[in-house]
Amino acid sequence: MIRKTVTVELSSGLEARPIAMLVQVASQYESKIYVETGSKRVNAKSIMGMMTLGLATGEELTITADGNDESQAISDIENYLSEK
Repeated sequence: MIRKTVTVELSSGLEARPIAMLVQVASQYESKIYVETGSKRVNAKSIMGMMTLGLATGEELTITADGNDESQAISDIENYLSEK
C-alpha cells in the first residue's frame, strides 16, 4: 500500500470534467485507489464519490493505492493533478 499527499494544481480545481478525467486515470489500474481530504475518504474510481469532495486548486489530498500496479497509479494520478 502506498500513500501520498499531493496538491491540486489544476487551474479549474476538481469540477465535473476534471473529475471525470481523474476517474478515467484511476480506472486504468487494478489497484484499489482512494482519495482522502479532511474526514472524507472516497473511491477514486467513483465519479459520484469524487464529486462529494468539492476540491479546489491549492487544496491538499492524500491518495492511497493498494495493488500490483499501485506505484504507477499514484504516479499517474499525481501527474494529472499537477497538470504535468
